[in-house]
Amino acid sequence: MKIGVLGTGMVGKTIARKLVGLGHEVMMGSRTADHEGAAEWVASAGERASQGTFADAAAFGQFVFNCTAGAASIDALGSARAEDLAGKTLVDVANPLDFSQGMPPSLFVCNTDSLAEQIQRAFPEARVVKTLNTVNHEVMVDPARVPGGHDVFVCGNDEAAKAQVVELLRSFGWPAEHIVDLGDITAARGTEAHLLLWLRLRGTLGTGHFNVGVVR
Repeated sequence: MKIGVLGTGMVGKTIARKLVGLGHEVMMGSRTADHEGAAEWVASAGERASQGTFADAAAFGQFVFNCTAGAASIDALGSARAEDLAGKTLVDVANPLDFSQGMPPSLFVCNTDSLAEQIQRAFPEARVVKTLNTVNHEVMVDPARVPGGHDVFVCGNDEAAKAQVVELLRSFGWPAEHIVDLGDITAARGTEAHLLLWLRLRGTLGTGHFNVGVVR
């Protein structure tokens, strides 16, 4: 599959590297076609890796990952043509973190709205699915880094798109029984707000290699 990954940070590079390793063709998108960080990733990732602008990556991918910083996500996606996102599954991994008052960050949208909902409204023809935003970037693609049973969440308005994302998560190593479908895209309000707890746990535990599990 051809997949566009928007974002050149740790999350974007980790997910893009995993996707290439699974045999997908991946284009990493950034603000400029010659972004140095993207070029370094391409050089290390092999022949199935390429780079371009956000718009290039959105056009390239049959599937698109938003791994940009939450505050920049709408603008990054907005640089693509609407028709290059229409009908595509758009996996939103970003979080609406506001660092303007220092650490720890707050959320710039919460309670009655979410970043994922804002993205869905801005790009109504895209099929937005929120997932993976509640775990460290290494755990995203290698859940076995955390021992025992622990869960990842998905939500979105399109059932077929969620099914595609679940299949991809399983290829990342997430067992089916630990992929929890929370319903429509409004559930992203909860998973994005989880970051406030996640950041505190990260500071307390001194590692990002942890997760939560739903005890049934």
